[in-house]
Amino acid sequence: MTVFKLELRQGKTALIVWTAAIGFLLAVCIFLFPEMKGEMVTLTSVFASMGSFTAAFGMDRLSFGELSGFYAIECGNILGLGGAFFAALTAVNVLAKEEKDRTAEFLLTHPVSRGRVLAEKLCAVLAQITAMNAVLLALSLGCMAAIGEDIPWRAVLLLHLGYFLLQTELAGVCFGISAFIRRGGPGIGLGLAAAMYFLNLISNLSSSAEFLRYVTPFAYCEGADIISSGTLDTALVLLGLGYAVAAAAAACLHYTRKDIR
Repeated sequence: MTVFKLELRQGKTALIVWTAAIGFLLAVCIFLFPEMKGEMVTLTSVFASMGSFTAAFGMDRLSFGELSGFYAIECGNILGLGGAFFAALTAVNVLAKEEKDRTAEFLLTHPVSRGRVLAEKLCAVLAQITAMNAVLLALSLGCMAAIGEDIPWRAVLLLHLGYFLLQTELAGVCFGISAFIRRGGPGIGLGLAAAMYFLNLISNLSSSAEFLRYVTPFAYCEGADIISSGTLDTALVLLGLGYAVAAAAAACLHYTRKDIR
C-alpha cells in the first residue's frame, strides 16, 4: 500500500484546505439560520413567484423557513460545488502528474504492476473524498445541534449521501481522463464539474432539455426532489455510477498499455 499512503500524504494539505473552506461556509450558513428564520417565511413566497429562476434551483418547492429547505438550497450548493471541484481536481491529476512532474520513471521501475498503481491511486482518491464528507457531515450535524434546531436526519443524510455519490462519479470520470492526458489537467476537472452543474440548471429550466438529467450527476442531488420524495433517484444514481466504473475501466485498459514518457 506504499502508493496509497504516498498519495494520501501528498494530498493531505489540499484535503485539509478544501474541507476547512467548505466546512466554514456550511457552518456560517447554519448559524445564520435562526437569525433569518422569520424572514425566510416571507422570502419563500417571493421566490416562488419568480418563475424559471426558482425552478432552476428548486426553490419553488422548498420552504426557507424550515431547516431542511434552507439547508438543501444554501448549504447544498456549497457542498455540491465545493465537493465536486475537490473530487474533480484530485482525480484528474492523480495519474497525469507522474508524467508532468517526471516521476513516472521512478515509480514504474519499481516491482509493482501498473494495475496495482492504478488501484491504489484510485483508492486514495476515494479515501480522501470519504474523509472530507465524513468531516463535513459531522460538522453540519454539530452546528445544527448547537443552534438548538431539530435535526432533519433523513433529509440531511440523504443530501450528504447524494453529494458523496456525485463526487464519486466525477472522481471516476476524471480518473479516466487522467489516464489519457500527459500533463496535469486542473482546468479540465474544474470545467467538467462546472459544466455538469450548469447542465442541471438547464434541464430544470426547459422541459425539452430534461434528457440532460441522464448526463449530469447533479440531477440526483436536487434538494427539492430529495426532500419531497424522501429518497434518491435510484435509476440516476446507478447510471452515474455506471459512468464512473466505465471511465475507471477505460483508464485501466489504456494506462496499462500507455507509452509513459
